Amino acid sequence: MNDGATDNHQDDTSDEQRLLAHRCENGHLNYPAHPACTTCGEPLTETVDLTADTGEVVTWTRATTTPPGVREPNTLAIVEFTVDNASVRVLGGTTDEVEIGQRVVPVFVEQLRDPEQAIRHTDSQSWSGFRFEPETDS
Repeated sequence: MNDGATDNHQDDTSDEQRLLAHRCENGHLNYPAHPACTTCGEPLTETVDLTADTGEVVTWTRATTTPPGVREPNTLAIVEFTVDNASVRVLGGTTDEVEIGQRVVPVFVEQLRDPEQAIRHTDSQSWSGFRFEPETDS
């Protein structure tokens, strides 16, 4: 779980390699960023780094027919993170089988899909992002 620390990281990790939620002045968390909080409409004033946090699988599905360049089958999960008594849900692929209620961690992936199979020009978008993998007992 996040200890409430916000965007105070001391490493050289780019924003692209961090899973970032955003908080408004009323404490609501949003993901992805929006012009205003989706709960109360106030501006988003704080960035919250979820990269090192553990979330819980709320639900999941497996797509057996996917767009060009996306792995088949592709398991997707909605994962809930809780920070300072506020929660936010994130949709993402998984690295393995998951179950509802399972604890997972975000893992940065350089290439979520094959850019050679893209419909748009390969330089027009980022191909990296996050998948979720089951938490391991350390």
